[in-house]
Amino acid sequence: MNYSAPDSNANSDLSRQLTRIAEALERLAPSREAVLELDRADAFVWHPDSRTLQPVDKVNRVDLDLLEGIEQQKESLLDNTRRFARGLPANNALLWGARGTGKSSLTKAIQARINQDAQEEDQASLVLVEIHREDIPSLPDLLSLLRRQERRFLLFCDDLSFEEEDTSYKSLKAVLEGGIEGRPENVLFYATSNRRHILSRDMIENERSTAIMPSEAVEEKVSLSDRFGLWLGFHNCDQETYLAMVRGYARHYDLKIEETELKQQAIEWSVTRGARSGRVAWQFIQELAGRLGQRLD
Repeated sequence: MNYSAPDSNANSDLSRQLTRIAEALERLAPSREAVLELDRADAFVWHPDSRTLQPVDKVNRVDLDLLEGIEQQKESLLDNTRRFARGLPANNALLWGARGTGKSSLTKAIQARINQDAQEEDQASLVLVEIHREDIPSLPDLLSLLRRQERRFLLFCDDLSFEEEDTSYKSLKAVLEGGIEGRPENVLFYATSNRRHILSRDMIENERSTAIMPSEAVEEKVSLSDRFGLWLGFHNCDQETYLAMVRGYARHYDLKIEETELKQQAIEWSVTRGARSGRVAWQFIQELAGRLGQRLD
């Protein structure tokens, strides 16, 4: 009887394959880290690959009072968010309009104001969870995780839009209103978009031209924005509003510059940018503070 010793190379290859399989299974397995760390912060970023929520110690935002020219939007969104934080009915919100007009800044500032009021009233804070546009298909997994929690969550997706051949918008439609379970009572969804209907015009027109029932195909896609109960429009501001933003920032950060000089430089800055918006005003303030040698603390 002949006996051959085990091939060491074959054993080594098998060991490496088993190790890779084990590592892959670990990555796919639901992680408990997200649940354990929910008390660590009031803001998180969703990572669907590992099903974890990464804490954000310091959110990049400005004070609510510094957002000029969007008084009606501030009032509507603050009231809606405050009702949700108190356990009352509230609507998912779509903030749409021109770039740099304060859509995402308003969302983050309102969460901070809500939590400031909650701290004074000794109430539970509201958690902000950012989900990236490309991770929208993982929304059901995220909601399944948050549904079991006691805290209340404001889901936020910045610059939400869908292009041709992109079918992930159907996941969002089901989450916002449909599905057997529906949206958890402790979760609200806010999104910003440059488009009122979120979908590109080309995408809608393509559906109209190729569908057997064009009106029904277009209606299905446009109805995505209808799932948001609250629509807030943001538009480019006039010069007076733009200068009010600049003056507000300058006062808040105590920038050492004369009023007339501030106005002249701010106007020149907007002309070189070809636009007037909250983003342009903030970029000017950063430039000005740097030249003045002052920190924006």
